[in-house]
Amino acid sequence: MSNEYADIGLIGLAVMGQNLVLNMADHGYKVAVFNRTTEKTREFLRHCRDHEPSVDRVLGYEELEEFVAHIKRPRKIVLLVKAGTGTDAALNSLLPFLEPGDIVVDGGNAHWMDTRRREREFTDKGFEFIGSGVSGGETGARFGPSLMPGGSAKAWSSLEPIWRAIAAKVDPVTGQPLEGAEPGKPVEGGFSCTAHIGPDGAGHYVKMVHNGIEYIDMQLISEAYWLMKKLLGLKSEQIGEQFDAWNKGDLGSYLIQITGEILQQQDPESDSYLVDKILDAAGQKGTGLWTASSALELGVPANAIAEAVFARALSSLKEERVFASSCLSGPAIEVQTGIEEWGEAIRTALYCSKICAYAQGFQLMKEAQKVYGWQLDFGTIASIWRGGCIIRASFLNRITQAYQEVPALGNLMLAPYFRQILAEGQTAWRKVIALAVVNGLPVPAFSSALAYYDGYRSADLPANLIQAQRDYFGAHTYERTDQPRGRFFHLEWTAEQRVQRVEG
Repeated sequence: MSNEYADIGLIGLAVMGQNLVLNMADHGYKVAVFNRTTEKTREFLRHCRDHEPSVDRVLGYEELEEFVAHIKRPRKIVLLVKAGTGTDAALNSLLPFLEPGDIVVDGGNAHWMDTRRREREFTDKGFEFIGSGVSGGETGARFGPSLMPGGSAKAWSSLEPIWRAIAAKVDPVTGQPLEGAEPGKPVEGGFSCTAHIGPDGAGHYVKMVHNGIEYIDMQLISEAYWLMKKLLGLKSEQIGEQFDAWNKGDLGSYLIQITGEILQQQDPESDSYLVDKILDAAGQKGTGLWTASSALELGVPANAIAEAVFARALSSLKEERVFASSCLSGPAIEVQTGIEEWGEAIRTALYCSKICAYAQGFQLMKEAQKVYGWQLDFGTIASIWRGGCIIRASFLNRITQAYQEVPALGNLMLAPYFRQILAEGQTAWRKVIALAVVNGLPVPAFSSALAYYDGYRSADLPANLIQAQRDYFGAHTYERTDQPRGRFFHLEWTAEQRVQRVEG
């Protein structure tokens, strides 16, 4: 076996792991690789010999102890294995071979609370632990992902040169991705889409919120597609062309781009478009659910993100929906005239809803940092999402600017640019939702985003009645409009109606 020493090691040679290895090798780093299944390592090394220009920088090992021994100290070892028990098993097998100061980086979709626990355990043993979100899928891992590391500043300083080298690159002014990455010839220059997010689980939490935003982004796009199909009577190809046009404006993003491509893809098995042959039952891996659950736990109104999770759950009830369609009635759908006018209205509704969805994600992170003791830089977070990740979009440059101008911005909707867009677009937004409701078309993401906007801008809400009900049946007390906040009262809901002031 070679006496060469690697700059970094990686455990877990599924497609994401392989691509991240090749990305690091392309940038001049020697990478040691290990996989629990030995044949997987051998297959990868054969692939590198046959197809990769950076093959001489990939060092494969079949024994874990030997793999660890051939990494320069302090060792940096990346795990890309199944989250949960799979990660714990890999970490436990690795621990006996580590030495003080070594750094382990979990690049999987770990739950942030698991990352907090693991970071404490590793720190107690004299090691460093980084939980790093990795977004961009297989292509991002190969040519430049968005990377969201959380851990100690000391551990980050050691990992930083590699993470900055392999991350996606964008124009520092426009935020547009710098294209052209290819094997052996990575993109150089530009703004690198990674930054130290914060301690312990901060990186994985921010990655989770990214995925929650991804859920609502996809749901909003699917609702826009459905409205154009059902209300405007457009064919898939025509809708795809509309998305192509939208991609050249404020809605320009990776998800809008691929939607245009998807809708114009012919089905290789028939004369139809492929999207028309795909079953309408969406799957999910859980990070959207984690985002919604965290919002509920922290009391943050991320209703649109939660609605996107519920929409997928409802879509999975395909057989029940088919049966219900035969016995539950609804209005006949009336195809509209004025395709250009309604198409623009749907675009506006999509953009306004998108603003609200992102506002919810950033509001959730704002609350989480208080609870978990982090100090998150929201402008930086938006900036590293501009390239490599699934939600990359020109829109994110606006978010970065908003937080640069007002770092303590209370809510994204309050930034001047977004406030203006919402004010000018809300009439079309409301008309689109009303038209969908009249025609019996479900638009849960559009509707919940508008409800969030209307709720947030309302000085008064009917929660006064809810609090009165709570006091009536459970003596939960209430505050009064004619008294300072923080002073609580209770009414004995009897004929005597005795008032007792409760110390607040």
